[in-house]
Amino acid sequence: MRGNWVISSGLVVAALVVGAVAWSGNPLTLPLALAFPALWALSPSRLVAALFSMGYFLAASHGLPQGVANFYGSDVVAGIGLWVAASLAFVGVHAVLWTSRPGWHRVGRYAVAAVLMSVPPFGIVGWAHPITAAGILFPGWGWWGVAAAITGLLAMTTRVWPLVAVVICGLWAVSAFTWFEPSAPEGWIGIDTQFRGSEGQYADFAQQRETIDLVLAAADDGAEVVLLPESAVGMWTPTVERLWTDALRDRDVVVNAGAIIVAPDGYDNVMVEMTGDQSRILYRERMPVPVSMWQPWLHWWGDGGGARADFFANPVATSAGVTVLALICYEQLIVWPVLQSALHSPEVMVATGNGWWTEGTNIVAIQQASATAWARLFGLPLVIAFNT
Repeated sequence: MRGNWVISSGLVVAALVVGAVAWSGNPLTLPLALAFPALWALSPSRLVAALFSMGYFLAASHGLPQGVANFYGSDVVAGIGLWVAASLAFVGVHAVLWTSRPGWHRVGRYAVAAVLMSVPPFGIVGWAHPITAAGILFPGWGWWGVAAAITGLLAMTTRVWPLVAVVICGLWAVSAFTWFEPSAPEGWIGIDTQFRGSEGQYADFAQQRETIDLVLAAADDGAEVVLLPESAVGMWTPTVERLWTDALRDRDVVVNAGAIIVAPDGYDNVMVEMTGDQSRILYRERMPVPVSMWQPWLHWWGDGGGARADFFANPVATSAGVTVLALICYEQLIVWPVLQSALHSPEVMVATGNGWWTEGTNIVAIQQASATAWARLFGLPLVIAFNT
């Protein structure tokens, strides 16, 4: 009994370390997440598997309580409640599917758990998925890299996991030694901003003018396509549209910017494309942030107001003649949006976010590390624009 207690305690501590280090916000630490299936398989009981899974998830997402407190202007207690609640799907899936039977039975069960945490409904909170590390270990391999990473994850649940771990460490070392950040396509630029915000607040006129000045300065420096952060132009109205098209009238530049489109039953978090001649909706976010944005229960009760989730809609878009894989904020933390988009042979990835509420956390760093990993996996140029 004492031996089991020591092993169980060690596994939970290891889960905390793996979750915190792998998801530190540095893309080069992501491969440590591949230790998760091995430790899951080593759990001596279902209870320990549940505690281990919770430790990993909570450590990986430890910035959430402070972020929630910042967003809602509340104390950290509410954030802790949401943090723990968000872990329940991850913990439940891995606890239910845990088995003491080794071999193909265990491999198959972990495969099911990995798939469930990649797609809706469980994948909606499928943060910290180890498959994200594929882009660090297998840069440029594309779908072959996905297959290789899946093979490695499954092999880590078997008795040969020490050998597999050695191979992973070797690939990890090569990746670190040859590391380079994905670059933006020629003529493309992402502009980061530092506008402060609060729940329900959007870009006012002064912020619009300041953002326009940043874009015009970039155009003067030769930028052809400018990416702006999530919600950069606020609520999309005819007045805002006219303000921007007039400002861009004599400039040969395309602007892709985050905006909010309000409808009677809620709103869409979108990316709009603007030039001096016209504007259009370029992309609608497939998965807004649960609870703070996506609130489906409002519709169940006959109310509206939350952000709409399109789930599998518009996997790619075309801007400036280029096929674009767009990920807005929360979509960078989960699996299916990027893999769905990759099926359509995108030519460039763009990642935006509005992280004013993440002050004092590593949430934005984790989002950008995830986007970097996916871009490297599929060999895509990457353009990032965040408001922090």
